[in-house]
Amino acid sequence: MSVLVVTGTGTGVGKTAVTAALAALARAEGRRVAVLKPAQTGVGPSDPGDVDEVARLAGDVTTRELRRYPDPLAPDVAARRSGIAPVGPAEAARAASELAESHDLVLVEGAGGLLVRFDAGGATLADVAWALSAPLLVVAEAGLGTLNATALTAEVATARGLNVLGVVIGSWPERPDLAALCNVSDLPVAAGSPLLGALAEGAGGLDRAGFLEAARAGLSPWFGGDFDAERFDKGLSSQT
Repeated sequence: MSVLVVTGTGTGVGKTAVTAALAALARAEGRRVAVLKPAQTGVGPSDPGDVDEVARLAGDVTTRELRRYPDPLAPDVAARRSGIAPVGPAEAARAASELAESHDLVLVEGAGGLLVRFDAGGATLADVAWALSAPLLVVAEAGLGTLNATALTAEVATARGLNVLGVVIGSWPERPDLAALCNVSDLPVAAGSPLLGALAEGAGGLDRAGFLEAARAGLSPWFGGDFDAERFDKGLSSQT
């Protein structure tokens, strides 16, 4: 798995924290890691973006951002408003492939959900994943409404010929409500793929050493962590 595409069920679900956790664990194993953000929106020219947050949390990783748009909107709309050229799937896939030549793992982080448009032609992160033949990791919310959003994301990904590797809960609350507790066992059904992690709420506010421990506890051995979905689910059963 030299390239992994990270998408979310929507905006603000924890994609950047999960991407950083993946990068931190890979770096801890001595792997060379690159993080690609095809389109960054909602930040000014000198403001830190998502790749900067990943580097802050994960350490020595190569970061690359193809476009930056000031408005906090979908990339297609933000590109039109700014007059900056949109980024297309071919350009994003080419950049990821170039990074893969000199890195052991390339993480491609999307903007918003899977079908958020990059350009007027309707290109999306799904097209980038398809062009790369790369597996897709879905980051989902913990609470009410996440099952529908996860099922829709996984269904469209599968229909487009993509391999949904699994789902990760981007921010597991310290005090989960009933919906979150029940969703732990239902999310894999909705995604049609395994639960591969649940990153603790607030992990992104930790220092680098603390974040690495949170990443290890919150992600599957598939990524170098210790997270066990069955054990996690059983540990919550007494609360439902």
